[in-house]
Parts: sequence; structure tokens; C-alpha cells
Amino acid sequence: MSRRKPTSGGAAAASSAPARQAVLSRFFQSTGSLKSTSAPTGAAETVTPDSDSAAPLAATLPPQLPSHAADIDRSKKRPLENDEPVKKKAKKAQEKEGRSDSVMSENPEPKKHQRTRTVLKSLEKLKEFCCDSAPLQNRVRTEPLRERFAVLPKCTDFDDIDLLRAKNAVSSEDSKSQTSQKDKALGHCGSSQRSSENSQKTSDSKPSNKRTKSVYTPLELQYLEMKQQQKDAILCVECGYKYRFFGEDAEIAARELNIYCHLDHNFMTASIPTHRLFVHVRRLVAKGYKVGVVKQTETAALKAIGDNKSSVFSRKLTALYTKSTLIGEDVNPLVKLDDAVNVDEIMTDTSTSYLLCLCENKENVKDRKKGNIFIGIVGVQPATGEVVFDSFQDSASRSELETRILCLQPVELLLPSDLSEPTEMLIHRATAVSVRDDRIRVERMDNMYFEYSHAFQEVTEFYAKDIVDNKGSQSLSGIIKLEKPVICSLAAIIRYLKEFNLEKVLSKPKNFKQLSGEMEFMTINGTTLRNLEILQNQTDMKTKGSLFWVLDHTKTSFGRRKLKKWVTQPLLKLREINARLDAVSEVVHSESSVFGQIESHLRKLPDIERGLCSIYHKKCSTQEFFLIVKTLYHLKSEFQALIPAVNSHVQSNLLQTCLLEIPELLSPVEHYLKILNEQAAKNGDKTELFKDLSDFPVIKKRKDEIQEVTNKIQTHLQEIRKILKNPSAQYVTVSGQEFMIEVKNSAVSCIPTDWVKVGSTKAVSRFHSPFIVENYRHLNQLREQLVLDCSAEWLDFLENFSEHYHSLCKAVHHLATADCIFSLAKVAKQGDYCRPTLQEERKIVIKNGRHPVIDVLLGEQDQYVPNSTDLSGDAQRSMVVNG
Repeated sequence: MSRRKPTSGGAAAASSAPARQAVLSRFFQSTGSLKSTSAPTGAAETVTPDSDSAAPLAATLPPQLPSHAADIDRSKKRPLENDEPVKKKAKKAQEKEGRSDSVMSENPEPKKHQRTRTVLKSLEKLKEFCCDSAPLQNRVRTEPLRERFAVLPKCTDFDDIDLLRAKNAVSSEDSKSQTSQKDKALGHCGSSQRSSENSQKTSDSKPSNKRTKSVYTPLELQYLEMKQQQKDAILCVECGYKYRFFGEDAEIAARELNIYCHLDHNFMTASIPTHRLFVHVRRLVAKGYKVGVVKQTETAALKAIGDNKSSVFSRKLTALYTKSTLIGEDVNPLVKLDDAVNVDEIMTDTSTSYLLCLCENKENVKDRKKGNIFIGIVGVQPATGEVVFDSFQDSASRSELETRILCLQPVELLLPSDLSEPTEMLIHRATAVSVRDDRIRVERMDNMYFEYSHAFQEVTEFYAKDIVDNKGSQSLSGIIKLEKPVICSLAAIIRYLKEFNLEKVLSKPKNFKQLSGEMEFMTINGTTLRNLEILQNQTDMKTKGSLFWVLDHTKTSFGRRKLKKWVTQPLLKLREINARLDAVSEVVHSESSVFGQIESHLRKLPDIERGLCSIYHKKCSTQEFFLIVKTLYHLKSEFQALIPAVNSHVQSNLLQTCLLEIPELLSPVEHYLKILNEQAAKNGDKTELFKDLSDFPVIKKRKDEIQEVTNKIQTHLQEIRKILKNPSAQYVTVSGQEFMIEVKNSAVSCIPTDWVKVGSTKAVSRFHSPFIVENYRHLNQLREQLVLDCSAEWLDFLENFSEHYHSLCKAVHHLATADCIFSLAKVAKQGDYCRPTLQEERKIVIKNGRHPVIDVLLGEQDQYVPNSTDLSGDAQRSMVVNG
């Protein structure tokens, strides 16, 4: 085993002592009691604190090793002797430590020395030295993190944005002043550095040249401005290829959509891809939220030449959605569906989507004390264009109001902020029936908008702008004659639908229908609807097990809605009932193939009624418009071919009227279908949507300008070939970047110096000449302007098509009637039913009657025993129950 040579460690320790002594001598006088750190080990071991007054020294000085640890450290630095093993030297060191400990334990109260006062003075000067030598700029950063976050205002505080910016600036200045005060306080540590501290204070008092930054990013400020206007809506903000949620909206979206949410700058944020917007908006709306879609209204090329090219992209609220206003291309279920998306994922039972508004007339104090009140309601179905109204006297039980709610089955209620207690109790019961996503959404509006004076002004202003002839004035006079609560409800709905740009559905008062007017339909009260299980069973409140479930064999969505109306509003006039029975009887017993052909045409039809209403509101996409128009055109052609067969084989007046009028009502769609480019419509490309541009001069002019610039760039290619001395040189397009000149890397030296390098690979480099840079930028600007022009022309095109809206809707209603007749005929064939005979006498005679629902539920498992009934107003009243 080799041994190390002894080294002179004591000399090295002695050489460092004078240096330390020189530093200490600058701040306090040297005394004989202060020993050099190079003293022998034995002397160091015998030195112990002489008095209790030395305790503050140990408490205030920086942490140091204890005396015995210092001895061990110095013993480690000693050289190993050649004639002593390592273990023996370690044993001797332990013995020395034991002796030093015994010395300290034997002297618990050491003798006081005269140097204590000198040591304390040295400590004070050493503290001044440590305090003054630390850079002041480093000490400023001791500001707690909590204080820095206190500068940020709450994210949910939507005050005026200018005021918010001012608060941020003031808070930043306050934090700076607090920091300077801390600097000044720390500057008082030592008395020997007064002059340096005064100069530091002077420099701190000068105003800072740094610009005060806002705590919010430009995008966050933009979001706050929009959120201030739509505080009750969840905003989806378009940011490039995704839609983002901010703040509380992000937390709600993360919880309801099961997506990730995280903190970004000052807000929690979550995002969804753009192509899944319609799915997630529908899910949020189904949960009862109001959802707003904010889109970018600025493009990169047009922004580059604008005055605000250095600011954030401009955005605006383009659409709002609730349960009753789910109309628009963002949420359209007819298109944008690929194989990966299940229709059931986005489609719910939307057979009716009524928005119902009610208003109470509280002028009669006596009736109000008894609980009786006069109520007016207005119901709107924006998706189909239906408008109903009614006014009635109701008791404290609110049975009449409950009947209307159960009959219409609204998905959303628009109510004043203050209602009577019985009405509030009914609303609570109606909304608490279901705990699923089909729960009725309640929207409250200030009582001011339900006051008659305010409502009368709102209604007259809305309908006065459409008065151009006597018909318009007659419509307004008819609206004014309505009951006061109805007018108040109508004014509130007008104001509410303006927020969604759907108020146009209320512009034709002649299409309004009164629920209990003219005794055209039987009014079934809410108790009867519920107890007879007309629309839903009483077990789990679902459709299965109800009368409507048995009768519904319709093929179309609009046919199903019409059948539901037939079930809840039975006819009262004998002539109309017999006309419907004649149609069902003919379908059941006819052997003609015409009914089979008509039924086959109704299969797999899209919801044309909703599609037409979306077009009427100018909220449809090109794909949806083309789908609806093409479907109507095919129906027109098919029913046109069936006219001879209908005339010869169909005897029912109701069926003849429906089937023969359809081709004529659908005739306008052919003109609009011929204008459209099918492939562009399916792809959503509005720039190539119209075949003939003679009716669209703005688009034609913009396309001519684009072609002119393109021709210039192509002509420039000849000059490029001369420069490159390559007659076959062509432009290349890579990753959407057009008109690039591709040159091999070995020939890059011949490229002019003013050419701009766009990209390169290992083999080639690609350039733009100055001419191409300028004209390519201009070309992109023209292309983006063309998109804006085409969007404007598209809206005008939809407005032109909407002139035929009512005739097309009438054709769809005829199709729905035929669908309902076929559905009832199918039920009649299944259960061996017979046609009832109706008379004016007050009597009901049923032989071997069967309950339609129970008979279907039992099926072939158990035999159902029929019963007979004989009821008469003036004679016997009996019912024979068998089994």
C-alpha cells in the first residue's frame, strides 16, 4: 500500500491569514485578543466562549461550523505521516475531540474576558459592511409574490375597458412606488455610506422610462369587451384553427364537454377544433346554456394593408344559440357530417322547439287576491316559422296555462322577472319534471319590457316599417286589436329574437294562429293530456306507451310534428273529420300503386321545413341550401309525373288537393338550382358558387381583376427564363405558396441579389422576384376581397329566394298531411280496426272496443279481452267489462 508524501498544509493556512486580517482591519481596530486562523490546533481547541454575552455574536453572524467541527475539518487537511496508518490517525483525532468536550463540560461558566465589548463593536461594523456591500437592485426583488398578484384585477369584473386599463396603470405605478420605498428603507442599514444612499434615493425618485404594460393581452381585452355585452352567454372565440373559451366559460365548457382546461395568462382557457363546433355548441345548448359564436372578421392579406395591421384580428359575435333558436350553419345537422360522426350524437328529439312567452294582467286587484288572473301568451317556433297566441282567464290552480304548456311542450320560456306565486309554482313544476337535457330553459326579462306602454311602442315600430300598402296597415291594425297581455308578450318576444336576428319570423301576422279561437279544434286540458297519456307515459315520462307512440308511423320529421298537432288538437267540425277519415279509408282499401310510390318518395327526406326556415333567416350554409333545393326539385319532378295517376285513381278530396298542388308550389326551385354550381355548393366554395355571373356584376368585376394580375405574373415568367437562361423554367407551388422559382443549389450564384428566398431543400432553393412579391401580395388581397363580395352576394341571393318561402312551406305542409294519412292507415291495417260512423246525436256506441296502447304493449304474449260501451245523453249509459 502506497502512502502519500507529507505536504505543508500549515504554510498554506498561514498565507491566507494576513489577507483576511487586512479586510477586517478596514472596518474595526485590531486587538491583541483576535488570534490568527493559522494558530496551532492545540490552541484552537482550548479557546471557548468566555461569557454569555458572546451569544448574540453566534446568533447574528452567518452560520459557521462549531469549534469541534472546525477541528475535524483542519485535521482532514493535515498531511498523512508515512509511519502512521490512517486508522491510527483517525483514532487520535477522536481522542482529542473527547478531551476538548470534557474541558467544556468542566467549565460551564467560563471566565469573562475584556474583549467582549470589542467583539460587539466589530459585529456592528461587520453588519454595516454586509448591508452596504449588497447591491440595492438585488434587494428590490424581495417583494412577495402575493403583492405582485394583488396588482391584477379580478377577471370576472367587466367594468369599462378604458377604466380597466387606467386601473392597471395606476396599480403598476403603486407597485413601483412601494418598491422604491423598500429601497430607501434598506438604504438606512449603515451610517458610513450616507453619500451613496443619497445618490441612490435621487436616482430612484426620477421617473422610469419603461412603458407601463397592461396586465391583459390584446385578445383578452377583446374578449372582455364582448363578454361585457353578453354576460349571460358562453362565448366560443375563433382563434385560427380552433375555438377558445375563457374564464368561467372555459370552466363550464371543460365540465360539460369533458375537455381540458388550464390557466393561460390571466384566464382559464379551453379549446375545441373548428370542425367540431356544431357538435359542442349543440351539447352546451342541450344543457340549457346560451352560447355565442365569435368569428374573425378580418383576413391576413387585407389586414396587412389596413390601418390596424399591428393590432389584434377584429372579431365580432356572429351567432347566438339557445334551445329554441338553434338555427344556423354552425349547428346545422343536415351537413358537415362525415363517417366519424354519429347523427345521434348531435340530434335530439327536436320535434317541437317552441319559445313561449307569457304575461299576466294584474290590473284587476279583486281577482288577483283570489288567485284568478288574465294571462296572454305568444308561442314561436323559429325553426319552422309557426306562431301561436292565446289569452284566457285562469284560476288559482293555473289549469288553463298548464294545458297550453303541455300542448305546445316549449323548450324555452320567456318570463318577466316578477310573476304571481301560483304561476311561479306551475313554472317550477313544469321545469322540474325532467332532469335530463330536455328540461325547459327559463329566460327572465325585466318587467319594464312587459309594460303595455313600452310594449305598444315596440310592436308599432316593428310592424310600421313594413307598411307599404293597405295590407300592411290591416296587419298592424289586427295586431293592435289583440288583448293587452298578448301584445306585451309579443313585444317581449320581438325584443328577444332581435338578439338572435330571428325576428323576421314574426313579420307576417296573417300566419298567426290562435290556440282556442273559432272552435276549430278541441281543447284538451293538461290533466286529461297527462292522465290519458296522450304524449308521454306517466312512469318515466317517455313517448313509449303513449297514444302518440302507437299512432306515429310517419316517415318525415315535419310529418311527425303535424301528427303530434293532430293528436293534441282533435278536429271539431264533422265535415273536416269525415274528409280525414275518407283519406285514411281510401289508402287502406285502395289497390292502386300510386300510394306506394308516394310513400316511397317520402322516405329518407331531410327536414325540409326546418331547412326552409333556416334559408328564410339567411342562416344556412351552401351545402344545406343545395340539399334543400335539390330535394324540392326532385319532389316536384316526381309528383309532376304522378298527376295523371292521381287524377284517375285518387278519390279523396283531401289527398287530391295535397298531391296536385305540390308540383305547382315547388316550381320556383328549378330556377335557383340551375344557377348553382353543384360541386362548389357541396364544398362550401362561394367564389365558384354561381355558374352565370351576368346577375352578379360585383363578383364578375373582382374576378376580372384577379385574372389581370395573374396574367401579369405569367408574362413575367418570360423575363425570369432569360435571367436564368432556362427556356423551360416554370413556376412551382409548394405548401400553398405559389409562383416560386426553383433553382438548383449549384446554380444559386446566378440569382440576382434582390430576389427573396422563400424556401430550400438539400437539392434546390426557391425564390420570388421583386415583381412577383408585389403582385402576389396584390393577388391575395383581391382573392380575399372576392370572398367578402361573394358572401354579400350570397345573402342577397337568399333574400331573393325567401320571396317564395310561404308557397314552398305550403307544399311541405301538403307533404306532411300525406305522411300523417299514411301513418294512420298503417295503424288501421294492423289492429283490425273499423272506420267510426259520426252523427250529430250525443251518443257513443262501441262494440268490442280495444285499448290501442295496451293491445300493442301486450302483443302476442297475452290475449286482450275487448269491451263494449253504450253511452247516450238521453238514454242508457252502460259499459260492459269482460275478462
